[in-house]
Amino acid sequence: GRPRPVMAEMSPPSAPGGPEPPPPPLQYSLLLQHLVGEKRQPRAWDPAALGGIPSPPKSEEQKMVERAMESCAFKAALACVGGFVLGGAFGVFTAGIDTNVGFDPKDPYRTPTAKEVLKDMGQRGISYAKNFAIVGAMFSCTECVVESYRGKSDWKNSVISGCITGGAIGFRAGLKAGVIGCGGFAAFSAAIDYYLR
Repeated sequence: GRPRPVMAEMSPPSAPGGPEPPPPPLQYSLLLQHLVGEKRQPRAWDPAALGGIPSPPKSEEQKMVERAMESCAFKAALACVGGFVLGGAFGVFTAGIDTNVGFDPKDPYRTPTAKEVLKDMGQRGISYAKNFAIVGAMFSCTECVVESYRGKSDWKNSVISGCITGGAIGFRAGLKAGVIGCGGFAAFSAAIDYYLR
């Protein structure tokens, strides 16, 4: 009547010449699989979960300055100043390579003095600067108004504002000149916008 002792089951030995069973994986290899292996779970980097980067709230003065810099009036003034500088430089450059600067039609054989040449260069530079400033301000203001009205920022804004600006400038010389100015400015604006984007 005594109970027989239970023998622990032993795995049968592998047949001679057969493949041996693989050894059980070690604990650190399991850990590596979860860290860098196939079982690794991607985690989204969220700075807010760790407290985030503290950013102080904007003051009313900062908000007011941002609104002023994004307004159409500021953009038009900036384009006006930029056009004035660019136009002045362009006018002085074209006057510098023009052989008729300082030319006196009453005495075509007289060589102009340096003072006369500089005077003509300054007058042409001021004339170009004024024209560029007006065109730049008109284009920038029109583009800002069109963008605010459409609520989109794409190439169509440049084409529409270029047509309006060119048409307004050319309309002073007549309807045909206004249509040509509209088409020319619209094509030029589209090309510039395509190149910049």
